[in-house]
Amino acid sequence: MKAVSKFLGAASAIALSAAVAAPGAVVVQLAAISAAEAAVVSRIEVRGNQRVEADTIRGQTGIVPGRSFSSADIDEAVKRLFATGLFSDVRINQVGSTLVVEVSEYRVVNQVLFQGNKKIKDAALTNVVQLKPRSAFSDAAMEADAEAVRDAYRRIGRDDATVTTQIMELGDNRVNVVFNIQEGDRTKIAAINFVGNNAFGDRRLSDVIATKRSNFLSFLMRDDIYDENRLRADEELLRRFYYNRGYADFSVVSAFGELDEASNQYTITITVEEGNRYTFGDITVDNTIPDVNTDQLQSVIETHKGDVYSAKNVEDTIIALTEKVAGQGYAFAQVTPRGDRDFENHTIAVTYAIDQGPRTYVERIEIRGNARTRDYVIRREFDVSEGDAFNQVLIQRAKRRLEALNFFERVDISTAPGSEPDQVILVVDLVEKSTGELSIGAGYTTGGDAPGPNVEGSITERNFLGRGQFIRFAAGVGENSRDFTFSFTEPYFLGRRIAAGFDIFRQTRNYDKYDTETTGATVRFGLPITQALTTQTAYTFQQEKYELDDDCDDENGDGQPDCDVSNAIIQGAEDSPWNKSSISQSLIYNTIDDMKSPHAGIYAVVTGEFAGIGGDAKYVKFTGRGSYYHTLSEEYDIVGLAAVGGGYISGYGSESDLRIFDQFQSNDRMIRGFEYNGIGPFDADTGDHLGGTTYFNASVEAQFPVPVIPESFGLRGAFFADAATLYGNSISSDVVSNVGGAGMDWRASVGASLIWASPFGPLRVDYAFPVVKEDNDEVQNFNFGISTRW
Repeated sequence: MKAVSKFLGAASAIALSAAVAAPGAVVVQLAAISAAEAAVVSRIEVRGNQRVEADTIRGQTGIVPGRSFSSADIDEAVKRLFATGLFSDVRINQVGSTLVVEVSEYRVVNQVLFQGNKKIKDAALTNVVQLKPRSAFSDAAMEADAEAVRDAYRRIGRDDATVTTQIMELGDNRVNVVFNIQEGDRTKIAAINFVGNNAFGDRRLSDVIATKRSNFLSFLMRDDIYDENRLRADEELLRRFYYNRGYADFSVVSAFGELDEASNQYTITITVEEGNRYTFGDITVDNTIPDVNTDQLQSVIETHKGDVYSAKNVEDTIIALTEKVAGQGYAFAQVTPRGDRDFENHTIAVTYAIDQGPRTYVERIEIRGNARTRDYVIRREFDVSEGDAFNQVLIQRAKRRLEALNFFERVDISTAPGSEPDQVILVVDLVEKSTGELSIGAGYTTGGDAPGPNVEGSITERNFLGRGQFIRFAAGVGENSRDFTFSFTEPYFLGRRIAAGFDIFRQTRNYDKYDTETTGATVRFGLPITQALTTQTAYTFQQEKYELDDDCDDENGDGQPDCDVSNAIIQGAEDSPWNKSSISQSLIYNTIDDMKSPHAGIYAVVTGEFAGIGGDAKYVKFTGRGSYYHTLSEEYDIVGLAAVGGGYISGYGSESDLRIFDQFQSNDRMIRGFEYNGIGPFDADTGDHLGGTTYFNASVEAQFPVPVIPESFGLRGAFFADAATLYGNSISSDVVSNVGGAGMDWRASVGASLIWASPFGPLRVDYAFPVVKEDNDEVQNFNFGISTRW
């Protein structure tokens, strides 16, 4: 019994001890944790580092020997070390009075190599990947870069490109990263189909979007690449197109591409819902700012009752009202349009609500993605600076300006909270694109001052050294011409929105009876007055040399050329060279919707030129021309064009007579169906045309897509009618005594054209038949060459 009793007593003691010991252990553990939360160590030991100095790692921990720290401090130290991007693993433990920091370093990238790539150069792929020489290597970064390379190939139409990765160990924790690329075949676009469109035909909508069907020139245009991002951008282009033509309910139901793997071609289907066409209803301004005169705001409103609804006109009105109110001292004013749709009458009444917005300021402008373009080139497109009042309208204007630079594939502007509630950060995300061009081309022209075959090459850089400057060198050689031009433009001269530049040129022309050589330079300044109106001032100095052909030499010794040539030309050659020093002023008005394929708008330019600031030429010249485009049929994409022009030149001073080379000479821009310098006053003795002091011209034209030819080819046809007169003569009677055709006789012609928006520039073929002409006129029915629309 005693033994049992002793056993039970022992068991009870053990159970009691266990019951007491368990909470005791918890207490001891809590005490240890409490001690850890307020620990002090005498030193920090770093282990595992190979490249990073131990002192650098100790400094990153933020823990100082001899000072207390907590577990939260250890967590922060681990986060800071990971944030350096140098370590794949970090462990921190306390061993007695020592804090042990154990790290595993990432390997370092020695080189990033690309193999198998031909269509995309190494330099372009280097900008795509994140891994760089001397950066930390990780498998995740390498896989992300491999996917980025695949995306780069998808953007050039090579969806089946494969990218595999390879790591080459070099020792000392260094590696080379190799991307092995199989580029695959290029995908094409077999067809672009539109579903649900009734107001506009497929050809018209195909002209609106950037993605085109494949044709035999697609390898140059590169516009037949299927890309999801590009397709989303095309959806936005379609929305803008419809919204600006009255279709406020328009929507893109779906847009997708289907790949036929057998032919490696996409078929794109875009389904739209057009809705009804609206016109503007009542237009009102609801102003809540007491000191702003509402009546004075009416003059800047660009939306009017009865006009076809246009989202662009609404946006332009918002900008104009915002600027008008801001100019009266209300920088925080907000203009909000409110539309009231009348579904029965298909009208939209618009009320522009003007309120005093919240006082929010731009804390800073953060620019990302501009590896080449300098920050100030981007910042100067903003009408707001850091510290200015935040204005969403001005931000959107800056976005459009950046897109118009044509330096970037994509421009995104967003906002982030600033350091204070009334502060915002503007975040500008950019994707840069190539801005350099090397062009080599050959052609043939039948008209102008340099007919015949020609070859031209040019080097152009739109964003020189990332400064936003334009630079171009071009050289051309033809059967009857030689041209050399160097141009430079600084778009923001002295930090202001003034385009300043210069051109250096030399032109050589070989005519039937004489040759000319013109060498000179122009300095120019351009200043925008409004969104549509620009003024330009230019100074030009040039030297002109004239030389008679060899078969016109004075072989008979009578002091006269042996060929039948006008004395006006002889005088020009004998007194050569001539120096001309002139200054000109131009006003340019441009509301064209698309300069490459205009469908609506006006382009007009008026120029006055004064020659006589030194030099031999002394005259005053005025010229003007204007073109008006209007869509005659949206469904069939028929565009009407009406153009007018005119000019007048007069000599001054003691010798007010003009040289033959100063007077106006006819060309295909004045009237088609006649040779260059083929109408107007002429030397009755030799038949040479002398040019005239005054001209007027007018033209009407209807442009339309060519049936059967795919719209992606960019070929359009036209029927036209031209009329012009070139008259007046100011050549001294001592030089030419018998001048004919100096009266105001009109010429007229009708014809047809083919217009091709080719990769080499806009080309045009005209066949014109004169219906009204004079006996001494020189006819040329067929004309082929570069289209000079503007």
